[in-house]
Amino acid sequence: MTSRRFPKRPSPSLESLVERVDQQRPGEVPGDTVPTGFPSIDRILGGGLRRRDLVALGGDIGSGKSALALGLAVRTAQQGTGVALFSGEMDEERLMERALAIEGRATVDELRTAKLNDQTRAGIGGAAVRLRDLPLTTLPLAARDFETAAERLDPLRELGLVVVDYLQLVPSPRGVARSTQDEDLALVLQRLKALALERRVALGAIKQHADLVLGIYREEMYNPGHGVDGATELIVLKNRNGPTGFVDLYFYRRWMRFEDMLDPDR
Repeated sequence: MTSRRFPKRPSPSLESLVERVDQQRPGEVPGDTVPTGFPSIDRILGGGLRRRDLVALGGDIGSGKSALALGLAVRTAQQGTGVALFSGEMDEERLMERALAIEGRATVDELRTAKLNDQTRAGIGGAAVRLRDLPLTTLPLAARDFETAAERLDPLRELGLVVVDYLQLVPSPRGVARSTQDEDLALVLQRLKALALERRVALGAIKQHADLVLGIYREEMYNPGHGVDGATELIVLKNRNGPTGFVDLYFYRRWMRFEDMLDPDR
């Protein structure tokens, strides 16, 4: 039996990868990495989220999923990365109101009723300056179909992260008859992964079929009176590109603000 020989052709992807590894300096963040602005999260993820990955963030009702998603969006934008945030529950004004409260360490009620002392007012003023020119765009999730919602990304340039809050409100793909909730969810997740690949962004959603799955655990929700109020574990439940484990965060419930426990904000 004669064996057939196929000519060996160098893979463009392999050549590009080797070139990138050769040029990268030790400790330098790879170009396909999107830093989150939370030092502990970035350390366990090898520098941050990876472009083209579908990232799932899960947790029980009241655990702070939306607050952490918004915090990640703001902090990622503060690193100079373009971010788009799709919301199915709040319009742009409400989202920016919440972002201003988180950054200024105030409650939304304090902003709405103007009950601010001098220190808080100064904090809000500084937060407004920091938020004003961020590469952060908020977009409505409501649309007649998935493709219409996705087209809202077309005018945006140099995106690194797209956040979707939340998955159950993502419209079904165009031309697909609605079926069971699980089947709808599977189709939406497939399209979200395809979108992450097409746009070369890290795409944050909530649920399974993801490259990276993060879970929020706050002991006070399940074992009141024990542990430290606000202490939070962000658990890396699944990671196609690296280790699993957890990082310690702290949740200021009054402000709906998460901070890194080991590297707290000054």
